[in-house]
Formats: sequence, C-alpha cells, structure tokens
Amino acid sequence: MKKSFLIAVSIVLLACQQQSGNDLKVLYSLPKKLKEVSGITYFPENNLLYTLEDSGNKNAIYALNSKGKIEKTITISNAKNVDWEDITKDKAGNIYIGDFGNNDNERRDLCIYKLPKNQLNKDVASAEYKISFSYPEQKEFPPKKKEMFYDVESFFEHNGYFYLFTKNRSKGFDGTAFIYKIKNASGTQKAMKIGEFKTCNNYNHCVLTSATISPDGKKVALLSHDKVLLFKGFKGDLFHKGTQTQIELNHFSQKEAIVFKDNNTLLIADEKADKIGGNVYEFRL
Repeated sequence: MKKSFLIAVSIVLLACQQQSGNDLKVLYSLPKKLKEVSGITYFPENNLLYTLEDSGNKNAIYALNSKGKIEKTITISNAKNVDWEDITKDKAGNIYIGDFGNNDNERRDLCIYKLPKNQLNKDVASAEYKISFSYPEQKEFPPKKKEMFYDVESFFEHNGYFYLFTKNRSKGFDGTAFIYKIKNASGTQKAMKIGEFKTCNNYNHCVLTSATISPDGKKVALLSHDKVLLFKGFKGDLFHKGTQTQIELNHFSQKEAIVFKDNNTLLIADEKADKIGGNVYEFRL
C-alpha cells in the first residue's frame, strides 16, 4: 500500500487550528536496499529506529542506527508479509507489526504480529502471537466503490490496546477516517469502531499513512504526505474529541512513517520517488 495523505479539518465539534511547520531537519538518508519503508518505531535507550517494508518485500524488520546504517536485520520466521503497513511498540519494548494493508478492501486475513523484546537480538526470530481481526461494519469484500473505508496504514499500541486509523479509498473522497480499537491479546477479534473524523477532501494531501502517540500519552500525531494532524486535550482514548491542529510541513513527498522521539519531537520517514525523499527527518512540535 502506498501513497497516503492526511491532515486537516475535523468536522465534529472539535476546536480546529492550523499551524505552519518549520523546515524538516534531515537526519540521514535511508539505506538504498530499503526502498519501500512503511513504518518506524523508536527505542531511545539505544537510539535505534526499527523499520519494515510493505507488500512484496521480506518478512523482516531492520534496526537503523543514528547514522542510518542497518545495524541488524531480523527475519520473522512465522510471519508472512502480505502487506505490512506500520510498526509500533509497547512500553515494555515488544514490537508489533501491522499486516493490514488492504488497498482493494477485500482481505479477510488482516492481522497484527507480536515480536517479544527478547527476540530483537536474533537474526531469525519468532512472533509470540498473532491477532487476527475484522471490521464488523464491512459486509462486502470488496464493498461498493463509495464505501472503501477498510484500508489501514496507521496504528499504535496504548494501554493494552491497538488503535487503527483508516485510509479512505472511496470514490468521491471526502476525508472521512475511522478509528478502530483492538485488544492486545492473541486470537481472533472484531475491531471496535470508536469514532470517525474528517480531514480535507483532497486525496493527495489528506489520507493517513502512519500514526503515533507521545510517550506521555497526551498527543497523537497522524501523517500525510505534507502534513501532520495533531490531537491534544482528549480524554481517555477519544482522540478525535480533542483539539485538532493541522501542521503544514511545507514539503511534499511520499511520507509513510512517523513516530515520537520524545514528547515534543517527531521522526518522519519517506520513500524515494523521482529523486525526492528517501530520508529520515526530525520535526520539533
């Protein structure tokens, strides 16, 4: 799955603000072998950034050091890369791989893999468990072209649950995005829809490509190709009920991955296309 775009203006009794971004600071270029990075997660204790690639690529994750060099490649022996779209971790340092890319809205094998922290020192590792899930609202595979709401490229783990933000591929795109919640537990589950909001109605700037929550749990950042949508001031996990701020990055590229480095700093990665991108950036809020 690729090419995703988001950010904008929520239409649900939220305070909505706009903010002009500072220039992105390029930290380093991604290794040439990683052409389709689709998610990143960060470990501050050793300053490593873990990443993965999406459909058609290896069932592996990669640890990048502060200079952008691959320090370790970990093959996940019991996981298949159907369409890996995002990567996240919990507070204990366990990693989760989101195999939920669903461009055509017809998959029935959506899942999340858990890779325990103690497997991160291995060259070949095993997922501890797999969470299979479905969306109760989806009745047809694929649904009608005006109801293509069930692709996802963005998630994070928080307080024992996963939060997924959908990528709208519907004809007549209007910026609608759904938020789904899934318990972090092995087995088969039905994702619970906890809300929806609208971004802008320009697909190339307004569909979601990645999501992250700050270490203190007070900010949620959603990525598009040229914007960050920031939720703050929410209660519990009703992120869309908080203040929504659209931050213009003043830089358009195929941005696919975002993670909080600390409570006020974001790391963002993009794919290289037409000689643009292929970097990891730092952005201060």
